Amino acid sequence: MKALYLIIFLIPLAVFTQDDLLSEIDNNDVTDFESAAFKGLKIVNFESTKMVSQKELYFVVSHRFGSIKPGFEDFFGLDQAVTRLNFIYGISDAINLGVSRSSFLKTYEGSIKLRLARQRKKGMPFTLVGFGTLLINGALDDVNLPGLAFENRLGYTGQLLVAKKFNKNFSLELIPTFFHDNLVQLDEQENSQYALGIGGRHKLSKRLSLNIDYGLHFNRADNSPFKNPLSVGIDIETGGHVFQLHFTNAQPMNTNGFLGQATGDWAEGDIFFGFNLSRVF
Repeated sequence: MKALYLIIFLIPLAVFTQDDLLSEIDNNDVTDFESAAFKGLKIVNFESTKMVSQKELYFVVSHRFGSIKPGFEDFFGLDQAVTRLNFIYGISDAINLGVSRSSFLKTYEGSIKLRLARQRKKGMPFTLVGFGTLLINGALDDVNLPGLAFENRLGYTGQLLVAKKFNKNFSLELIPTFFHDNLVQLDEQENSQYALGIGGRHKLSKRLSLNIDYGLHFNRADNSPFKNPLSVGIDIETGGHVFQLHFTNAQPMNTNGFLGQATGDWAEGDIFFGFNLSRVF
């Protein structure tokens, strides 16, 4: 049923922008489009509007060490690392499909990313991308949770990515987000949750940029121990590829995880170091 909500979320966006997509196909003057607002597929935690090109396959290794707060006791988080392996394929320049597995809660994820409109130098002022995921929590145990059904393992995400490149150095993105977990950790927490992400990129040099993103959760339970995710990172361009280094208060890397289960606190030095490394085939 929640998958139907996700489809309903994306279809009107596609219908609304179909004229813009068709004009992209018919327009041979590609210089009319603004260059990419972001170089990496992620800002830090949140998806960027960058797309994988047609027939390209990206293999992305994402890593989050444990909290640096304990210091040498856990070797600044090295002993508590989380890894995510993600394959993303470009069906076309405007349609990407992904599949991933994260060691956080043994999470499997399928994703779809659709570019609905593209910023033009004259005309369309924004790039619009729809992003949706289906999650499977592989860590739930029916021994500890009698009566556990497969549907209890499922989670869903629907996002609209709205990005604008203001100039050659600065880009900004807003990410209204709906996410749903069929099973939540707190009885007081609603299964369907809402958030607004905001992220930006500022180019520091030819190969370096500073990236920041933040997620504002609108209906978190009052007694929730979790925090809004705040992340800061550096993108390093290396021969057409982007290597991302970052600090964040959220160790999970799936949207439902970093928005719903961020445990760190910047004020207390309870943050996680990580990186994203991609390979194109």
